Amino acid sequence: MKCQHCEKPATFHITELTGAEVDELHLCEEHARIYLTPADPQSESPASQTLAGALAQQLQLGQTAEDLARLDQQACPVCGITFYEFRNQGRLGCPHDYTCFEEELEPLVMNIHGATEHLGKRPRRSAAGSEQQTELIRLRREMKEAVDNEDYEKASQLRDLIKGLEEEISSQ
Repeated sequence: MKCQHCEKPATFHITELTGAEVDELHLCEEHARIYLTPADPQSESPASQTLAGALAQQLQLGQTAEDLARLDQQACPVCGITFYEFRNQGRLGCPHDYTCFEEELEPLVMNIHGATEHLGKRPRRSAAGSEQQTELIRLRREMKEAVDNEDYEKASQLRDLIKGLEEEISSQ
């Protein structure tokens, strides 16, 4: 369905009930923003001002398609997972993803858990070797890229590094 004011696709469908009249509006994001922003806040009734304000605020908070496409291309430098992969799978690739995608994840974590800091129990012994595990993930990703680029010499060097790191981890 197209916007009633232009040829863009209508992404907002607003139904207004005024008395016995039902008024349906089909607007694109730009025209919805204009429609929902009151021209004179004093002339608006408190209820419609609140509703319009809430919807206008949602428009400002919502990301445009371009922002989302740009964000989907962002990847973790350690494990290589993209934000698009995270959105589809619902799982992060490594602990560093929390810092890499911090801006996008913080509101999500806050919404789900009610806090952004861990307040529960922790393991008695620390996660020994977590940095080494992260290094393994990075090396494996680099080795896969080297093989994809047919740089077999680099891939064999990385393979040897991975074997050495795995032996070090298993001996601990």
